[in-house]
Amino acid sequence: MLIGVLALQGAFREHQHALERCGASTCQVRKASELKPIDALVIPGGESTTMVKLLNDFGLCKPILAMAEQGMPIFGTCAGLILLAKHIEDSQQETLGLMDVEAARNAYGRQVDSFETSLDIPVLGAEPYRAVFIRAPYITKAGQGVNVLAYCEHKIVCVRQDRIIAAAFHPELTADLRLHRYFIEEVAK
Repeated sequence: MLIGVLALQGAFREHQHALERCGASTCQVRKASELKPIDALVIPGGESTTMVKLLNDFGLCKPILAMAEQGMPIFGTCAGLILLAKHIEDSQQETLGLMDVEAARNAYGRQVDSFETSLDIPVLGAEPYRAVFIRAPYITKAGQGVNVLAYCEHKIVCVRQDRIIAAAFHPELTADLRLHRYFIEEVAK
């Protein structure tokens, strides 16, 4: 399995390293032709409005949507969650709209309000998962086909819908590989 990591901005190298530590083969994706060989895609954090502009500028939106429609697994983190959401609260920002969720951008505050906390994520086992939130969104509404995987202070921060997962936090910034393994072994399998 070859997992592409969208490499327009954000912590794409850190996602690559985490996936490779899990035994996956990876490549960076910056143009549409680089999507052709991949079996799954990771959309990292970054600045969501900039990422949408770059996705459009590099002609990546339509191919990603077509591949997702054919069942390609996708994992979005932080801004990646925003790009996957069908709606963004109080915003007309364009998204890929692949998940039946509404997200609130920068919902936990500014950069100085970033934090780490332990989450219960039952699909990963009983041990708490240490999560890093940086200018993080959260999900305000989840549709019927969306499985909530984790909450932070009663706010939805990790979801799965079919072959797509999204997290409001940055799993690539910790040594805990369980969420990347879950994506590889359960979602992308």
